[in-house]
Amino acid sequence: MSISVSTTGRSGLVYLVGAGMLWGTGGLLGTLLGRATGLSPIAVAACRLAVGGLLLVALLAASRRPWPRNPLAWRRIGAVAALAATFQACYFGAVSASSVSVATLVTIGASPVAVAVLEQFTGRRAVDRMRAATIGLALSGLALLVGVPTDEVAATGLLVGAALAVGAACAFAAVTVISARPVPGLDSMTTTGLGFTGGAVLLAPLAVLTGVTFEPSLGGFALLAALGLIPTAIAYTLYFRGLPDAGPGTAAILALLEPLTGALLAAIVLGERLTPLGLLGVGLLITALLLTGRRSARTS
Repeated sequence: MSISVSTTGRSGLVYLVGAGMLWGTGGLLGTLLGRATGLSPIAVAACRLAVGGLLLVALLAASRRPWPRNPLAWRRIGAVAALAATFQACYFGAVSASSVSVATLVTIGASPVAVAVLEQFTGRRAVDRMRAATIGLALSGLALLVGVPTDEVAATGLLVGAALAVGAACAFAAVTVISARPVPGLDSMTTTGLGFTGGAVLLAPLAVLTGVTFEPSLGGFALLAALGLIPTAIAYTLYFRGLPDAGPGTAAILALLEPLTGALLAAIVLGERLTPLGLLGVGLLITALLLTGRRSARTS
């Protein structure tokens, strides 16, 4: 029995590591898509959810997989749709009000803290010293990697941006915690496909208000397909698949692979150089991720 559980826990880690690394391509692909098509950031987010969700819905239909019939399953799908739309709207609202660095630092940094608070509050898992130290190490690495915001942002914009970023972190934490408990008759692919399609519908009015002008080109469509497939359809399916086995606390820490992968890709593809402090941040993040994976393997 112990061997089976341990194997299951390790497989959950593998899924989550894959999700975090694939998420790291999202920033690069989204940036390139915006440049190629002229779409606003919120429109890019809506298209990302729509393409990723519809690709999975088409795959579900082609495989003739039955639709969920359990009311609890549809409530879960509705919650994922609402939280996905909330996360995207709050994050890009934070970018608009403050800056990319502020939005990224607060959103990704606050997510594991919000998950820990939710688990402590609901009694699912207590926050011990080791977990608190690991979260602190991860946040320190993230701050060094992203850097202290140097953009000239007004105090009001900074506060509004930080508040929206915390909202995005809470939405991500909520979907992480609720999705850690499986629902009978509902798998990860169905959750992602139907949930993200619903999220795109909810986000569509806001996308229209911010501008959905699309300059069609072969490269633009290729980038849109890649954005919807790699960091969205595949990554979130892996994330929802690994959550029940590894747990929300572990998942929230491993999600920090996203900025780590994004920074490395930006250095390789866009020629952005990591500063010495950024490299130190990479080391701290990797250390926190290894500690998280090791502890999860021991407890599973």
